[in-house]
Amino acid sequence: MTVSCSASRGQRRRKTEKKMAGSSRWSPRHTAAFFAFFFSLLTPGSTTAQVPLLMWSSDGLPPLAPPTAGHITSIDQLTAYLTAAFGSGPHTVLLFLQDKLSKEDFTVFGGVFGNKQESAFKNLEAALQSSSSSVTLPALEWSGSSAVLALLQEKLGVSPLLVDADTLSHLSINASASNLLLISLPYCTGLQRSCKEALRDNDEIIGKVQSVMKDKDVHYTAIYTGLQPSQVIPETLEMRQPAGRTLLQSTAEPVKPPVIFYNGSTPCIMLWAEKLSVSFLGTTDWIDLVTDGATLTGSQCNSTNALLVMNFPRGITLRFAMSQRFYPVSARNWFTLDTVQLAGNGTAATYLGNRDIYAPAEYSFHCQSVNNFQYPLLVPSEAESAQLNWRLSFIDFQIQGFGLSNGTNFSYASDCAGFFTAGIWMGLLTTLLMLLILVYGLHMIMQVNTMDRFDDPKGPSISVPQTE
Repeated sequence: MTVSCSASRGQRRRKTEKKMAGSSRWSPRHTAAFFAFFFSLLTPGSTTAQVPLLMWSSDGLPPLAPPTAGHITSIDQLTAYLTAAFGSGPHTVLLFLQDKLSKEDFTVFGGVFGNKQESAFKNLEAALQSSSSSVTLPALEWSGSSAVLALLQEKLGVSPLLVDADTLSHLSINASASNLLLISLPYCTGLQRSCKEALRDNDEIIGKVQSVMKDKDVHYTAIYTGLQPSQVIPETLEMRQPAGRTLLQSTAEPVKPPVIFYNGSTPCIMLWAEKLSVSFLGTTDWIDLVTDGATLTGSQCNSTNALLVMNFPRGITLRFAMSQRFYPVSARNWFTLDTVQLAGNGTAATYLGNRDIYAPAEYSFHCQSVNNFQYPLLVPSEAESAQLNWRLSFIDFQIQGFGLSNGTNFSYASDCAGFFTAGIWMGLLTTLLMLLILVYGLHMIMQVNTMDRFDDPKGPSISVPQTE
């Protein structure tokens, strides 16, 4: 009986998926973006308090790469994006600010498994589909109940105006100036009504407000988020877990953020490395600079050249100079890491990397090991003994100086290791040799012929004429 029930549920789910796939209301672009958002909500994230943020516009928004599963967007990243979105010209912003909101509200009441008729966010889904562009941040770092509101006040330079659907219909909106319209949405208390009913009523308010703005023919940007998270997973829960397999488990170390240099509000240069180690004058002691905080004073970038200057508290300075140019043979732009300059202890050395460190201009460059002493990718610019005694070792090194279209994420990486390594070539050649021996052996066996005449010991011997 259990098997038959499971089979019937699977059949209904497949029928629902077929109906959704054949529906003409869902365009491929919006369907992929919308479900990528909901699927990312299912991935467990950090225990840090966070709220989701959805943003859509009738005019258009700057492109933003979808966040990876489990990624928590910081307030600084949101500030940089809002600066690019509201950098110039007047804007009318609708801020739907709910008392409480978490990503679990979407996974529980959003009909994310194909049951769209039971969704509590029908108008919100329709708004994301019909808008010219939209941005979804499943997990935004929550630092206070007024963080998003204060940030919008700063970017727009106006005070918020508290409105609802009825007063908005009678309100005259001046599109030549910036406007910040605040629509407050309640959340369930657990006594009067269920959370699904509260979210459904809020969704109807969103639909009414959008209808009013459409009737007024006013271009706007809408943001839907929460004053605080509705559900927060306490960190103490981790201590209550059974410890029977603690010896088999390993705690994942937090990933260090990359070094990013901004040209105004736009990311310009990115660098990440597990270790940036240097050793001076042939000593055996290595200094890992990653553990030190670095300032980027002196860095600069433009469309053809980029310079990343990392000033460390130890008095050490690293300079990464990059350039890009068009190569007619490949009919595309390539960037090269021209020089790496190391200064400290009153001396300096310059190393060339443009021979081995290069990638298409829209890609990033990655290499597991970049050094100047073993299989060196960095070659001294001058054959001086002082430079030969300096040692540099960059572990899990990745850099990009151009084409940062993914915001604060690296583009596709061009790796320094080729696909056909020495081990692969040895395996291929050995396999080919063994295959040739096998084919030759089969060919020799197929050439063996059996005798067609046999000698009878009781009878006369067989005489075989020489002519046969």
